[in-house]
Amino acid sequence: MEKTADHVRLVKRAQLGDKESLDRLTELAEERLRVDVFRLTLQEDLTGEVVQESLFEMLRVLKDLKEAHRFWPWLYKIALNKIRHHYRTEQRRRAVVASAAANKDSHKSSEHVMASAISKELKEIVLSAMRRLKPRHRAILTMRCYREMEYSQIGESMGCSEFAAKMLFYRAKKSLRKQLSRFGFGKGMLLPALLLFGKMTVRSEAAAQVMVSTASVKVGVAAGLAGFATSTTGIISLATVGVLAVGTTVMTSQPGHTDPGGGPASVSNSQTVGQMGALTKGLEEYWCYYPRNVNGPVMMRLLRWDSQEKRSYCQWLQNEQATYYFDKRKSTVYIKSHRMWRDDLAVWRLPTDPPELRDFLSQVEGGIDRSQYIRGDGPGLLVLSRRQENDYQSRVMHHFNTLDEQYFLYDWPTRTRRVDSRDAMHKRGWTYFRISGRIAEEGVTGTGRLPFVDAARGQFGPWLKMQVGDGLKIADNGAEARVYDGTGRLEATYRGGSFFAGLGRPWMGLHTIDTVRRDAARERIWFETTRKRGQGSAEVVLTRGQAKLTYSIDMEKDIIDRIVFLTNDGRDGELRFTYLEQVDPEADEFVSPRWRSSGKPQRPSPGMLWLLKPANGEW
Repeated sequence: MEKTADHVRLVKRAQLGDKESLDRLTELAEERLRVDVFRLTLQEDLTGEVVQESLFEMLRVLKDLKEAHRFWPWLYKIALNKIRHHYRTEQRRRAVVASAAANKDSHKSSEHVMASAISKELKEIVLSAMRRLKPRHRAILTMRCYREMEYSQIGESMGCSEFAAKMLFYRAKKSLRKQLSRFGFGKGMLLPALLLFGKMTVRSEAAAQVMVSTASVKVGVAAGLAGFATSTTGIISLATVGVLAVGTTVMTSQPGHTDPGGGPASVSNSQTVGQMGALTKGLEEYWCYYPRNVNGPVMMRLLRWDSQEKRSYCQWLQNEQATYYFDKRKSTVYIKSHRMWRDDLAVWRLPTDPPELRDFLSQVEGGIDRSQYIRGDGPGLLVLSRRQENDYQSRVMHHFNTLDEQYFLYDWPTRTRRVDSRDAMHKRGWTYFRISGRIAEEGVTGTGRLPFVDAARGQFGPWLKMQVGDGLKIADNGAEARVYDGTGRLEATYRGGSFFAGLGRPWMGLHTIDTVRRDAARERIWFETTRKRGQGSAEVVLTRGQAKLTYSIDMEKDIIDRIVFLTNDGRDGELRFTYLEQVDPEADEFVSPRWRSSGKPQRPSPGMLWLLKPANGEW
């Protein structure tokens, strides 16, 4: 693949009429399209026709391309439209074949390279499996596995959203696995099949090596979870095909053991990837995935056991896009505004919660926490915790590799009905909010922005601005927080996110009611939880000495409606939060706080009782 900066310069020069650049761009486009279009059509004559028509179209409308860095997705879209047009007009979708005659000359060198390593029978099986895939499935496998295109670029090429592209990639892999299973191959054959197909559809050994390396890095579960060896160059040898076909494994820790330091136990047993989701004779199992680290966002997947059908199914799923609930009786998936919470309103625990947090929660709520603590470091941590019917000891499996997309995209039956019950702001993924109320005798006003999902956090991160009377001003831009006095003088700087302590942070993956209580537990602040009957809300009362904070939480919207507080010396106050269903990004009141670094040392967070500080005049 050409480096982004190189092809951008080439496109720009070609658009300005530089003949040499235009010739080079055409040459690169033809070389790349010929390989990738063949992977879609599996017909040499059709490939040549599509490539020539695509290049002609490219030359005709190149000047209309507004953003040079989008050249490849733009070109793929042209080619895909040509292929779709062919299938519509000629009705040859079912006639796509990969004949030996079509490949005899143009792929002669590839055939020669592979002849000594792979049998003709295996090649025919892989070609047959690929031939049975839908063209759009072959298209996305090509773009994602061999070209390393981002999902946003794939979506642009295929005329769909980034999330839809992820779903299509999962379905394409699932479909390929199904086709391979017809020939007796297990799930572990997915990666070797893709590697082999990549080799068979290029024209030189050098090109095949680059492509195989790309596939081994980007293809899903086999590359992400497998514990198989690769060569020093990162290229999986074709000689390993026979070995990999037996079954891909992932190493996990033996249940119930940790080292004296509280870290994960040494690797002592293995389990096939296909068995990881099985919940045999069990009650429930939930998966926690930390894309960055245990202090970052968490994605969860809750599996329930179906005693009638004798198998497990995914009831709840929370990924970086949304929260899904599967009603098995109605065969319907509901996309929810709220993160999941426990039916009895007990605080949701995570397997990575440190012992001191667990112990305090057990003191507040009663009972014994029997789950196993797992200490995780670094990104890509996946923890599977299982509760059996007659055994409440958690069974934990973990690894530190990147999670395959399919586990956190829903995998319910194909005919499952889908109902999006989210409100407008949750569909958008973020919103603005306003603050009103008082602290002691001073009026309070403020604004802020709140992302609901991690996918929205990058572009629409959290921030907060609040004015107390005519004096104190608090601002938090996510990177740094500041407090100013009535004259505008900077009083103190804090680490970013300081004033979101004790507030909802739904983008982190837990319901607001759990975020508030877990924040309290970390500071060893006692709390009580009550459900408001018939109102769809709950109250959490935090108590320290004579001071109290009462949170009113809308459970369905997953937001804080109001915070009422009382200080140790009898001063009181109230904050009310209003969240905007529709937003105006240009509104002056919703400009995030910006400043240059003051150079002052940043203090640690003032903690979730920070609301009591201005009431007591501590700032």
